[in-house]
Amino acid sequence: MYKGPLILAAAFLLAVAPITAQEVDESAQGVTEPGQDDAYIETVDVTVVNVDVHVTDKKGNPIQGLTKEDFKVYENGREVVISNFSVVEDGQARTARAPSGQKDRVAQEPGPRVAPHLETAPVPEDQRLHLVVYIDNFNIRPFNRNRVFRRLREFLQGKLSRDDRVMLVSYDRSLHVRREFTSDAQLIASALFELESLSGFGVQADSDRRDVVDAIDQANEAREVTWRARQYAESAFNDLSFSIDALKEALTWLAGLPGRKAILYVSDGLPMVPGEDLFYMISEKFRDSSVMSTAREFDAARRFQELVALANSNRVTFYAIDASGLRVSEIYSAQKASVSRDGAETIGESVYINNLLAPIRMLAEETGGQAIYNTNDVGPGLDRVASDFDSYYSLGYTPGHGGSGRYYKIEVKVRRKGLKVRHREGYRDKPLHTRMGEGTLSSLRFGYGSNPLDLMIQLGRGVSAGQGQWDVPIVVGIYLDKIVLVAREEFHEARLKLYFGAMDEKGRVSQIQEYPLPLKISNDQMDTAREEPFVFQEKMRMRSGLHRVAVGLWDEIGAEGSFVTEAVMVGGG
Repeated sequence: MYKGPLILAAAFLLAVAPITAQEVDESAQGVTEPGQDDAYIETVDVTVVNVDVHVTDKKGNPIQGLTKEDFKVYENGREVVISNFSVVEDGQARTARAPSGQKDRVAQEPGPRVAPHLETAPVPEDQRLHLVVYIDNFNIRPFNRNRVFRRLREFLQGKLSRDDRVMLVSYDRSLHVRREFTSDAQLIASALFELESLSGFGVQADSDRRDVVDAIDQANEAREVTWRARQYAESAFNDLSFSIDALKEALTWLAGLPGRKAILYVSDGLPMVPGEDLFYMISEKFRDSSVMSTAREFDAARRFQELVALANSNRVTFYAIDASGLRVSEIYSAQKASVSRDGAETIGESVYINNLLAPIRMLAEETGGQAIYNTNDVGPGLDRVASDFDSYYSLGYTPGHGGSGRYYKIEVKVRRKGLKVRHREGYRDKPLHTRMGEGTLSSLRFGYGSNPLDLMIQLGRGVSAGQGQWDVPIVVGIYLDKIVLVAREEFHEARLKLYFGAMDEKGRVSQIQEYPLPLKISNDQMDTAREEPFVFQEKMRMRSGLHRVAVGLWDEIGAEGSFVTEAVMVGGG
């Protein structure tokens, strides 16, 4: 039996001070510490950029039957070579394509959608869908929300694949997970009934805005109400900032999950420029164009652009539903005819509506998704969303840079004329430590685990460290036949990195820690070393309670990673 002698003692304090101590046992035998290796091993951080592409005709009907040769991909304006190409039709991966020149088919044609020449293959993990149903209770009216829920339940119960994973979250001044990821979409559909009893804050926002509009109607001078409009805009901008932060938090959760990810966002819209319509009404009524310069102070376009970039970087597509239905003036009435004669309020209402729709359209269009708006029946729109999940082309290429951290623009073109193409508009080339850190966080948040390296962890009983904290031993086992070892004259060498994190029952997450593990094993020990796992021992400091521990392993030479998780009750549980 061979047990690696390396012992790493690391202490973590969740949420407050993630790292309290770190020491390395320098008595390790057969293992080199960073900086001690006498031979350089070249490791290349090779990543494949995957772009999910939806191709439709002018009416929005999906086009099938395209081949790799029908596509061109450009990164920052330069054409790249498509190395990976796959097709998903009717929820199934297809491995063979039609002969050249075969006529395209569209989804509405009668008969089976899958042509005989296509061979079905299991959908790989990197194409499996993780869908987050995001109900924005803070920016919605209860009546609108509950009307949409009927169609949304039908979509969840009948339009998703059994391989899809779905999660339900709501934003109610803070982000709440209502149901964790599950392959049973019926559970998500049923949970929507629970949300119907919750308040929707959109009604209060209507009341606040209506008060300002009434004040504009009654004012004799612009300065009488400009301060009221500014006060409203400041409050609305503050609320909007929290709403955007919640969406960013959801995107961060999803970053480390493999495969396709989508957010189905349901709200009554978000303002691109809070209060813009009110400043417009003042400007038009009093013919004072200087008022509009005040509106620019509350322009949130840059915040939404950052949100789009984050979604694209994490391979998340937005599908947005405007629950308001057919938009009409929400404050126009016979009593306000005096204001509306000159058109100021009527046009102001148009500004208000467009201002609310602009962000959700931007989020959807620039991440390759779709927006559903200006309709009282979202069913047909959800059918189009289901078609996106069901049928698409996946194009992959290897960029000429590795882990630069920069954001790159993507453009996909189809050689055939008259077709429309949708896809995410860019990505961030994340360095290895970011990708592995995100994967470890996803393991903590969702219990996700992909373990091709057969990584093992075992948690021991905690020892009190005082003040309600406990030192919990953790043993990590690595099979050497699963990692890549480079043969030297007298030894074999590997390059590994371990990643550790923990999350308590309140969702507080420790900082993800990275430890490089360069290994040198003498040739005469190799046969024995392969018989048993190579063992590392850690120590993590935690508070009392239930915790989830995640460990990530990256084989630098083999360019492959693993993630495993395990729960532990700390403090006598």
